[in-house]
Amino acid sequence: MSNLTIGHEDFQKFREYFYRKTGILFEDNKRYFVDKRLIERIQATGSDGFRNYFTMLRFQTSNEELQALTNSMTVNETYFFRESYQFDCLVNSMLDEATQNRKPNQPIRIWSLPCSTGEEPYSIVIYLLEHWSKLEQFDVEILASDIDTEVLKAAAAGVFSPRSVQHLPAALLKKYFTRLASGSYKIDPEIAGLIDFSRVNLLDPLDTMKYHDIDVVFCRNLLIYFDDTSRRSAAETFFNAMRPGGFICLGHSESMSRISDLFTVRKFKDAIVYQKPR
Repeated sequence: MSNLTIGHEDFQKFREYFYRKTGILFEDNKRYFVDKRLIERIQATGSDGFRNYFTMLRFQTSNEELQALTNSMTVNETYFFRESYQFDCLVNSMLDEATQNRKPNQPIRIWSLPCSTGEEPYSIVIYLLEHWSKLEQFDVEILASDIDTEVLKAAAAGVFSPRSVQHLPAALLKKYFTRLASGSYKIDPEIAGLIDFSRVNLLDPLDTMKYHDIDVVFCRNLLIYFDDTSRRSAAETFFNAMRPGGFICLGHSESMSRISDLFTVRKFKDAIVYQKPR
């Protein structure tokens, strides 16, 4: 088993299958990464080579192995206050527009996807608490989703490495976290309780149909892993989930204008974002 390799034809079969299931398309330059993860899962399941494993993967009714493989294949690189200019834009501009003419019984809904280990949605909560003057006037729902079930468990646990919190001001670190004996930092349980974590495959309508009336979407550095077809599908999913006038924030290297014409470009003082027409 130590000499196990993934042939070109097998890689092509797997790449097509994984793309259909997740929308993530692995280019040829990702071969080493994909092969390594595949071999790890083949060995972990005790399968007799790729073809035996691939058959099990496709026909397993529980999809347990597909989820384990997806967890292994997804990259989760994040930290608190990453690309914080978009959080500035949230509290300085987007939310003011979103709350215009908003009835008291209509909550503000913010969706973070992929949320990874939780740094992004927790950053949103802290930003709202620290910088949004109208917070007490509105009920705010923070939804956080990812396709990886392991990172969702870590996010709900709310324990972070020193690296994850390195960009947080010392005052906020002291205010919202407890330092553990291990050197890690645990977020205030009251903050953790404000976020609804859930597993979502963005390209699966059964997963996304429950999301509606979203005011702001944070989908940063996910669409770079999709091809054009999957990106357009994701854009349509967000469009259908959002309120008229809602906003979507992408990663700094991503552009909705190159993906779909459903959204218009909004240039605020702090950031460029995309808006669903009213």
